[in-house]
Amino acid sequence: MFARLRNVDPYIAAIFGCVLVASILPARGGAAVALDYLVDAAIALLFFLYGARISPEDAWEGARNLRLHAVVLLFTYLAFPLLGLLTQVLVPSLLTPELYVGVVFLCCLPSTVQSSIAFTSIARGNVAAALCAASLSNLLGVILAPVLVGLLLSKQGMTFSTSAIQKLFLQLLLPFFLGQLLRSRILGFVTRHKQVLGYVDRASILLVVYSAFSEGVVAGIWQRISSVQLGMLLVLTSLLLAIVLLLTTLASRRLGFSTADEVTIVMCGSKKSLASGVPIATVLFPPAAVGIAVLPLMLFHQLQLVVCAWLARRYAERTA
Repeated sequence: MFARLRNVDPYIAAIFGCVLVASILPARGGAAVALDYLVDAAIALLFFLYGARISPEDAWEGARNLRLHAVVLLFTYLAFPLLGLLTQVLVPSLLTPELYVGVVFLCCLPSTVQSSIAFTSIARGNVAAALCAASLSNLLGVILAPVLVGLLLSKQGMTFSTSAIQKLFLQLLLPFFLGQLLRSRILGFVTRHKQVLGYVDRASILLVVYSAFSEGVVAGIWQRISSVQLGMLLVLTSLLLAIVLLLTTLASRRLGFSTADEVTIVMCGSKKSLASGVPIATVLFPPAAVGIAVLPLMLFHQLQLVVCAWLARRYAERTA
């Protein structure tokens, strides 16, 4: 039992710990207002650091393999959203409208960067292409993800108001492009303090998760989700991951990619970014709805880490 606990990612455990703390001790009143301002600043800082870290040159360096990157982007921003829309048939019998919004939101997000590259390396795939594909996915995701969410959920009554667009620009796009603009000046600082800034990233996400679920608990999130619905959501996210892993594998083989490129497509095309998703959700959704909106993403993120770690080892053994 304890050996299994040691294999749990401490960061994922901390995220679920924030959910537990928020469920027991949610921020209320003046503390909630102060927390909202702190979260806004943390999100802006997070996307500023993204802009400073992601090199446009690195993102375009591997762009010569256009077929590979096209396949990854098609799965990330077309196949995934289409699968999310198909889950509407489960509403309201097996999936509440709020959870359906969360599933569609999950399906519109960009791929991860760190885990996609790490698992590609472990599986002996094309690491350079993975760096390019994951970086390009995140560069495009800053704009594409919110637009896709707005388009796909318009029938659910979600529209982009002027204030939402302004908040999106001020909290996500402006800090990101400022980071890109100042990258040459601050890259040395960012590189020297990479470990410390990594903790800043993670602390920002933990803060956002606590804030989101605090708002949700005050609004009665756990009264709106039963244990049966939570179990159904876990099954649904597992099925979603399995389908995408199968489709990316079959597509890469049918299109004649090498094993190394297949690994890159599978690892980059099947991931969804928690680091980008939680701040984007905080910008797009009302505070009381953020907790439910990111719940499918949290479950999917944990599943993708466990399953893809196993899959990467299988690829490595097969290559060896």
